[in-house]
Amino acid sequence: MLDGTSHTPHTPHTPHQPHDTLRLRLPDGSGGRSADAEIPGGGTVPGGAEDADTGAGAATGTDGDPGAGLRRSSLLMALGTVVSRATGLIRMMLQAGALGTGLLATTYNMANTIPMSVYTLMIGGALNSVLVPQLVRARTEHPDGGRAFEQRLVTLVLSVLAVGTVLSVWAAPQIVAVYTSDTPGNHAAFALTVVFARFLLPQIFFYGLFFILGQVLNARHKFGAMMWTPVLNNVVLITMFGLYFGLLAGPDRIEDITPGQVDFLGIATTGGIAVQALALIPFVRAAGFRFRPRFDWRGSGLRKSIGAARWTLLLVLANLAAMTVVTRFAGAADQQSPTGGVGYTAYNFAQTIWMLPQSIVTVSLVTALLPRMSRAVAERRLDDMRADLSRGLRISGVVIVPAAFAFVALGPQIAQLLFAHGAVDAASAAPAGQMLQAFGLGLIPFSAQYLLLRGFYAFEDTRTPFRAALCIAVVNIGLAAACHLWLPTRWAVVGMAAAYAVAYGVGLLFTAVLLRRRLAGRLDGRRLCRTYGKLALAAAAAGVLGRLVARAGSGVPVPAGWTAGTALAAGALTMALAFVLLARVLRIAELRGLPGLR
Repeated sequence: MLDGTSHTPHTPHTPHQPHDTLRLRLPDGSGGRSADAEIPGGGTVPGGAEDADTGAGAATGTDGDPGAGLRRSSLLMALGTVVSRATGLIRMMLQAGALGTGLLATTYNMANTIPMSVYTLMIGGALNSVLVPQLVRARTEHPDGGRAFEQRLVTLVLSVLAVGTVLSVWAAPQIVAVYTSDTPGNHAAFALTVVFARFLLPQIFFYGLFFILGQVLNARHKFGAMMWTPVLNNVVLITMFGLYFGLLAGPDRIEDITPGQVDFLGIATTGGIAVQALALIPFVRAAGFRFRPRFDWRGSGLRKSIGAARWTLLLVLANLAAMTVVTRFAGAADQQSPTGGVGYTAYNFAQTIWMLPQSIVTVSLVTALLPRMSRAVAERRLDDMRADLSRGLRISGVVIVPAAFAFVALGPQIAQLLFAHGAVDAASAAPAGQMLQAFGLGLIPFSAQYLLLRGFYAFEDTRTPFRAALCIAVVNIGLAAACHLWLPTRWAVVGMAAAYAVAYGVGLLFTAVLLRRRLAGRLDGRRLCRTYGKLALAAAAAGVLGRLVARAGSGVPVPAGWTAGTALAAGALTMALAFVLLARVLRIAELRGLPGLR
């Protein structure tokens, strides 16, 4: 969705850096890099100028300034991320207005989750964690510059995807049954989900085409195209939902949707992913890649490479298991309250918004930090590695901590502004706002754990991230099951959002303890606790003020439809100003380092 597919798969993957948190979403820029899948990335846009990051230009720049090309490439990628997120947010608002947040929307959204899940399980995890690093290595070590290896890898990926896509479309009912049951009371929703799935499952092939072509570009130090082409997918979806919302008078009950409307949604959604993938072909050709099918895989090292991905595959399975359980439980809430907006779609929308600060701020820091930490580990400079990790945590916290408290303070106003349109009224938008509040403070451990795991990747350790993912998945599944069994339908999925936050709190403790041992018993814990304590104090106080102002702003007489926006703007501005003032009073030095690492 916004998140790409946490999701987050549109930036170059560093060797030994698999997706530790699986965010299975449409690659529309939601993760920039999957937040990999947290979970869960130059070139130019079509018709643009010469690639910003070609060859030596990435190192020296066109003006002789060392690093100028890298800075230009980073700026291009950052701009692509912002545009992709903005268009993704517009798309999500139109989707809510067209389909609502109830059972009808869930049949579409659930079917739209399945292709990325199947792709990741089929080959995506191995591709990102093992095969892509081998692709980079082949370009430097093989006499032909890795051309034969590239052609074998692309042939293998496309062959697996083609067969897997056909089998998935054929087995759509069985796959959908994993996420929602086919019972007499739910048969209409199940059948509609299967129909949507058959339209959307061909996305598996185009996801794989997009990612493998993107990695061919990344291996050539061209990152811009993979950041910008997801915008094309968003444009297609914005057009689709805009037409559906404005012209087709879409229903908000599954019984009323017509076959023509289903066909339109299914074909256009898959078409968006196809456009996104096919748009990379001119860029890879310009970069010098020529595809020639090669099936001489024996003795090429691909089999050994795939076998080496076992920990990543296990990590993917752990994340998929937790996601599937939560999806099934949240879908059950939609079945019990078809138009209440209390289930999977509201959960999905709230989680997408909740992840935005992490995917913009923390992922950007990781891009700078991981190579430095890897070099420090290789040179046995553990103090430098520890210092980089601590600084990354503290600088990201300046944005992540107040953002987390802002979601708690202003979640209802955010949901009202974004979703209370068209098929969604104020009452059915309210649960999404409460889920956003429940997710809220979990953003802090979610972001911190993402950074800490990069410490293990710097040690080329992929086993420990799997153990952390398994810990989080077990806690999340257990708490989600408790919410499903013991809470009323209206609050069950709100509880699941809180369960997700708690699971990452446990995962953070687990990860921190293990990394502390790896770093000779020290993790700069005192300074981190002191900084985060001050940030939490400033953000909590600012959040209280922001919430009071937002509630007061809700009573200001303004034109209909402006109330939520006015209240949110007033509350957010008050909170931002109060936080900056309190941070200065508390002498939070990291506030000055926010623009970046220097």
